[in-house]
Amino acid sequence: MRVTIDKSRCIAAGQCVLNAPFVFDQGEEDGIVILLKENPAPEQEEHTRRAARLCPAEAIKLHD
Repeated sequence: MRVTIDKSRCIAAGQCVLNAPFVFDQGEEDGIVILLKENPAPEQEEHTRRAARLCPAEAIKLHD
């Protein structure tokens, strides 16, 4: 799995960090998503998929 993000769509809701903290972080000043791992470990894939599904701005894209 490969993860991409569209920072211009991010509304800083934080669902990504809550669901996959080893894959995503948020900027301290603006809360915008920061991608920590473009290719998450297999044990993080379920959490990463949940984060993408729950992102209200659809700023996370998954590529299998």
